[in-house]
Amino acid sequence: MLIIPAIDLRQGRCVRLLQGQRDAVTVYDDDPVKVAKSFENGGAEMLHLVDLDGAFSESNERNREIVCAVVQAIKIPVQFGGGLRSFEAIEKALSLGIGRVVLGTLAAESKDALSELVQSFGPHRIVVAIDAHRDKVLTRGWESGSQLSALTLAQQIASAGVARIVYTDVERDGMLTGTNIDRTRAIAQASHLKVTASGGVSSLADLERLKSLSAFGVDSVIVGKALYEGRFSLAEAILAGR
Repeated sequence: MLIIPAIDLRQGRCVRLLQGQRDAVTVYDDDPVKVAKSFENGGAEMLHLVDLDGAFSESNERNREIVCAVVQAIKIPVQFGGGLRSFEAIEKALSLGIGRVVLGTLAAESKDALSELVQSFGPHRIVVAIDAHRDKVLTRGWESGSQLSALTLAQQIASAGVARIVYTDVERDGMLTGTNIDRTRAIAQASHLKVTASGGVSSLADLERLKSLSAFGVDSVIVGKALYEGRFSLAEAILAGR
């Protein structure tokens, strides 16, 4: 299982949020580029980078400067999301050297647009985030609810030609309460796609439990707060994922 460390950007700093709430911020570092390098040096094979300001439709010029700096500073692939809601924004992000983009709002709101993006950039460069609260999809920085179920969206995504889903149980994100194993498995089974788990990882035991879902297509996990809080090291996580 691939362990993907996360850097969430808020006003140019490396932060974590509780359940995605914009005001529930903990700042961990003022130098995201340094953090990215430390993850690469620690053995990470991919970095998950999120522009929270973009997701909240706020001014994000500083964050985008840092995204460019991170991509230039490290050699491992960068998976990037946050506020990418137009063809032009996605094209620009990929032109920076981003390995793959993560789309949430756009994918939930327009299957046709998602299909066009997959055709334009390929199924492996377009990843869809399913961010759910009690199985209902959230969009626009997790601040807009919907009646669309996560399982229904997973099936729609699969029919659009996407190859991978990032699934997050919003109630667990940043809470260090463990991942939602049952829902993650259900998303994988409903979509028959590769799934990256996200939200709530608190221990190496959580990673071991996620490994049991590999037969269903869950092959990777995004880890954030647990690393920043020292619950385990990146090296320990990588070893647990093998």
